[in-house]
Amino acid sequence: MLAVFANRTYRHLFAAQVIALLGTGLLTVALGLLAFELAGERAGAVLGTALAIKMIAYVGVAPIASAFAERMPRRAMLVVLDLVRAGVALFLPFVTEVWQIYVLIFVLQAASAAFTPTFQATIPDVLPDEKDYTRALSLSRLAYDLESLVSPMLAAALLTVISYHNLFAGTVVGFLVSAALVVSVVLPSPKPSIPRGIYDRTTRGIRIYLATPRLRGLLAINMAVAAAGALVIVNTVVYVQATFGFGQSDTALALAAFGGGSMLVALVLPRLLDSIPDRTAMLAGASALAVATLIAAAIPSYGWLLPLWFIIGAGYSMAQTPSGRLLRRSSHAEDRPALFAAQFALSHACWLITYPLAGWAGAAFGLPATSVILALIAGSAVATAAWLWPADDPEIVEHSHEGLPAGHPHWNEGIADGRNNHAHAYVIDDLHSAWPHAR
Repeated sequence: MLAVFANRTYRHLFAAQVIALLGTGLLTVALGLLAFELAGERAGAVLGTALAIKMIAYVGVAPIASAFAERMPRRAMLVVLDLVRAGVALFLPFVTEVWQIYVLIFVLQAASAAFTPTFQATIPDVLPDEKDYTRALSLSRLAYDLESLVSPMLAAALLTVISYHNLFAGTVVGFLVSAALVVSVVLPSPKPSIPRGIYDRTTRGIRIYLATPRLRGLLAINMAVAAAGALVIVNTVVYVQATFGFGQSDTALALAAFGGGSMLVALVLPRLLDSIPDRTAMLAGASALAVATLIAAAIPSYGWLLPLWFIIGAGYSMAQTPSGRLLRRSSHAEDRPALFAAQFALSHACWLITYPLAGWAGAAFGLPATSVILALIAGSAVATAAWLWPADDPEIVEHSHEGLPAGHPHWNEGIADGRNNHAHAYVIDDLHSAWPHAR
């Protein structure tokens, strides 16, 4: 897996990702402490609102940002967005009102909503080999999981010697170092083949996404991931401390079990995907999520929670990590930023539904009923994904072009059969607006 680090450009980009993630983790801890200082016992409501603002920014900003991303050099765009995030973190220690937190969080997350899909769309151009790209996806998953484990521990260690306000300084440094690493390499920036209007560029990624059967299946898998993930992220503290009567360190251990399952699968997944299709792996992971979420309704003790959370973490990684391979396979290089932005927005729209549902249902109906509700959502999503994403999903598809002149150069692509048909790697674009024989 580590062989991909021989590529200098990828090595620098991965380092930039890890450092920016650590900075974001420190920011999360510091933001919670700031919210408590400003709002006291209302801090939970403040953080809940901030989380909703984050999701709204992700869903609303990513497609719009992608429309402008294809007109800008990727390196310049990524650096500017890192500097914007550093600037926001620089202002946060001076906040004196709750509404100021909301404004700055929106700006910060809007910048992240533009940065992340642009960054993700760059990696397949840097690592064109499928096996290398698969390893990069697993490393990215590991980076996210390690951040969730390391950042709180690093913040706790730092808080023994510095004020939490200084954690914001660590965040600023993280984003600045990330920007410097991006500056240090040359990034490919594919240009669109033809000029497009702002509406076309804004909606292009979502139109490609929804017109591609395997990506419609991915959207359903995103919902299964969000349903199970919301149970863990929102209600772990309730299970551990309210239901089982354990402490904060036990809550951290439960979350570590979830992260450990995710990391283990991320390590073995590249080799696994050499022998089984993406669809099989992702549906298996999503099915494990649905079953484990249902089992959570009857979990008897903390001792059973840890292995169950480990299983959910494993299913979470198996269902989610290969998604970049699907997006790469389903787009031309110039359309990747728009398509990755569509995945970013649509997947976070699923979380925007399941986050509040997990919290509100837990408070109103209790954890067993909440687990059943989320399990039903996840199970329905898995069934929908299996229906929308055909088991026979070849990359090269035979098709025809009604109305395309016989002399058009596109007929020279792929393999012609002499019957006004030809076959090539099929993606949705200007010449292919719908999937042949789509369900």
